[in-house]
Amino acid sequence: MITHVLRSSIVLLLLLVVSGCAREAKQVAHLHGETMGTTYNVKYVVDERGQIDGLQEAIDERLVHINKLMSTYDPTSELSRFNQRRYTTPYTLSDETAKVVKEAIRLGKLSNGVLDVTVGPLVNMWGFGPNKRPEKVPSAEQIADVRKYVGLDKLTLNGNALSKTHPMLYVDLSTIAKGYGVDQVADIMESRGISNYLVEIGGEMRVKGERGNGEAWLIAIEKPVTTERAVQKIVSIGTNAIATSGDYRNYYEVDGKRYSHLIDPRTGQPITHNLVSVTVVHPSSMTADGLATAFNVMGWDEAIALAKQEGLAVFLIKRTEDGFEEYASPHFEDIVSVKD
Repeated sequence: MITHVLRSSIVLLLLLVVSGCAREAKQVAHLHGETMGTTYNVKYVVDERGQIDGLQEAIDERLVHINKLMSTYDPTSELSRFNQRRYTTPYTLSDETAKVVKEAIRLGKLSNGVLDVTVGPLVNMWGFGPNKRPEKVPSAEQIADVRKYVGLDKLTLNGNALSKTHPMLYVDLSTIAKGYGVDQVADIMESRGISNYLVEIGGEMRVKGERGNGEAWLIAIEKPVTTERAVQKIVSIGTNAIATSGDYRNYYEVDGKRYSHLIDPRTGQPITHNLVSVTVVHPSSMTADGLATAFNVMGWDEAIALAKQEGLAVFLIKRTEDGFEEYASPHFEDIVSVKD
């Protein structure tokens, strides 16, 4: 497993593949298994070669390797060894882990520090990590103490050399590692000459080409309600990845106040705004994965401003007194088809 956060704070909105009504003309193979504390599903259209021998073995091997690099549950993983070090001297990462950390830092800067892969100690303190829910809401003093060793400003990547300025700093890549896994599996599909496929890990998804009946892959974005599993939108996204983040399932209440699992690193406290669901479409699943979380933490107005500024494909849902309000960025409307 990568982390508890990976299971519960990112996989909140399942992106469900919608089955078409028409009978599929070509066979679609379905591979599935477990990885990173969740499940994966891979579908591809079988061509004249038939099903690809050794494909699932290659996928499993790749995902096990990624977990061995970036898991925070495996004390022997590369990332865990970095976290266990109480030194500020550089630690040399593998090319893969360095690539993911580099993207996490880039997205952190892009989002003005909102996406912060060092925020794990704050998440744990609020009871959304491996630790149980705290008996009391953390005090301002407790939050301030933890924030002394939290922050992207305390993390530096120079080539493959990762350094921390505080020996207690802890890196958790769960907001981006699943997406990286999706991209890696998609690369395997490409290397085997498969041009019509869907890859999904714990709700993060990337698609290319068509289903067996020649139609686009259809994906359902879940309605942000806790009482049922319902569909908000059905979309096709072309050759892209899609990631959704929300805060309406993982929370607790104390004395009538709601505490979300999404922690704003700028305050050290759970978010309190009314943005409940964010969907991002992007060529990279790793990037979409991280951005979905970042937008969800920053809130409605900031998310819209950044989506417009960077030309990103983003779909937002916020809670209102009368129900829900939607927003689709211009780039989302350009590349995504919404189905009736």
